[in-house]
Amino acid sequence: MSPHAHPGISPADLDVNVSTEVEALYSLGITARKGAFTAEWADRLHEDIEAAFQEALTRPGGTVGRGPHRYYVEIHPEQLRGFVELVDHPWVRSVCEAVLGADYRIVELGFDVPLEGAVNQPWHRDFPLPEETRAERRLTSLAFNVTAVDTEEDMGPFEIAPGTQWDDNPEFGHGMFPPRSHYPRYEERAVRKYPQRGDISARSALTIHRGTRNDSAKSRPVLVLGVDGPEAANGERHDTAVTRAFWAALPERVRRHLDCPVVDELGPITQKHTIEGLVMGDA
Repeated sequence: MSPHAHPGISPADLDVNVSTEVEALYSLGITARKGAFTAEWADRLHEDIEAAFQEALTRPGGTVGRGPHRYYVEIHPEQLRGFVELVDHPWVRSVCEAVLGADYRIVELGFDVPLEGAVNQPWHRDFPLPEETRAERRLTSLAFNVTAVDTEEDMGPFEIAPGTQWDDNPEFGHGMFPPRSHYPRYEERAVRKYPQRGDISARSALTIHRGTRNDSAKSRPVLVLGVDGPEAANGERHDTAVTRAFWAALPERVRRHLDCPVVDELGPITQKHTIEGLVMGDA
């Protein structure tokens, strides 16, 4: 593939070896690729997120709260001009294949928007530990995050506790929320992330994490791409769809992994991927 095939992708990212990324995902629960996209690509992403966010705010169920002044919105691939560059990026494809196998499925596309006044989320994972992960120490899904802005200290950076993707405790509320008595373990391990436009990360959504307090007057929108292996069932929580014309124009190697209905006309998505407890506010 030539660099001209995807103008938003940095030419250096067209040939990748992801063995260190796989090792990081299994040991730390997170990895990243700096400068995977151009800043101009990220700026278009920001425009598309802002347009989708403003539209979602106009209708009931268009957004779901993740705590005070913090929103999540699921979108259709067609709402993102850079969708193909994102899912067909060599690093994204290679990480998915190496961790989840050749039959991985793209099941989620959305974004988080922490606004001014967002508070610390409770420490959490995004869903309970699957049995394959508990019994076999095997990851069956991945979450990719792409920032739409240059992250600064006062903007409520994402915070993650590396190595906690295997934590398994019956005290976790809903299987996702460790009790406060466990917080010192996560605070001791906590690492704040400051991605810049063009960066992308991959993580296990089981790794304990939280959004932190946004003390700035700026929002910190970040795209979320959810990918399942054959055993995972996270797609049941999502309503992404594509039109027939969009589907027909996709490269075959993208269609092969896109797990969503093909429809005549797109309808508005009513958000249903709530994470119990995140509306509790400052933890």
